[in-house]
Amino acid sequence: MTVTDGALASLSAVHKRYGDTIALAGLDLEVRPGELLSVLGPNGAGKSTAIALMLGLQAPDAGEARLFGRSPHDLAARRGVGVMMQEVALPDALRVRELVDMTRAYYPAPRTLAETIALAGVEKIAERPYAKLSGGQKRQAQFALAICGNPRLLFLDEPTTGLDVTARETMWTTLRGLVAAGTSIVLTTHYIEEAQALATRVVVMAKGRQVAAGTVAEMRALVSRKRIECATGVSRAVIEAWPEVTAVAADGAQVSITTAEAEAVVRRLLAADPHLAELEVRRAGLSEAFAELTQDADQDAGQPEAA
Repeated sequence: MTVTDGALASLSAVHKRYGDTIALAGLDLEVRPGELLSVLGPNGAGKSTAIALMLGLQAPDAGEARLFGRSPHDLAARRGVGVMMQEVALPDALRVRELVDMTRAYYPAPRTLAETIALAGVEKIAERPYAKLSGGQKRQAQFALAICGNPRLLFLDEPTTGLDVTARETMWTTLRGLVAAGTSIVLTTHYIEEAQALATRVVVMAKGRQVAAGTVAEMRALVSRKRIECATGVSRAVIEAWPEVTAVAADGAQVSITTAEAEAVVRRLLAADPHLAELEVRRAGLSEAFAELTQDADQDAGQPEAA
């Protein structure tokens, strides 16, 4: 992939290793203006490491990280971003309102205190000390800190972990409004439904590599695949050669076939094997589609993984 000149943040052929563990392996990634980019992947896929490099919190072993076309360490570039990471340490004694007001001071043109509190939906906890908040409430407070500077680019690393349904929906509504107003957002999540609901583009990572990318519509096309289960004497090699077949797994006579054209494959099976048995056809879920992508990556890379 070639990183475009207009990218707000980018990684180009980036490698990152922690001892013997490979975190990123030649990753190319870009954040485009006006998009909500959702980065999906299992734990250890390299999502958090990718964000840390774009923010300049870590340095790549090879390759290049850029933020607004500059070094991620450039102060002017850093003032254009808001950040919500998974691991956060904040002064316990300060109230949420005080934390927001303090963070606003670091930005050249921040949101007002009242606007930030309303956007983040933290009115009910604004006067409470940070130490007195529940885990989910702390995530809401951290979200307020991420958006208070009115950033052009917002990095959210698993932002809805620990939130109840109402709080999650509130955050989703706010994120949609921010994107509509011109803010670009990078969202890492392992909640597939969150990516479906919010993203304009999706990148799937596994083992430090990008294994799939596209618009939400393109990624949803993965679930048009169906899974055919049956017992058959037709060999795996023969089934794999059929043009309608995407993938085949076999355990003796038991075969599992992934395809977007189930009817055509069933007709082939019946024509090839008059003794076909235990036939079952079902739609592959989105989680299964991503599982296949990441499983393929696991088979291609035998290295230990990092977060």
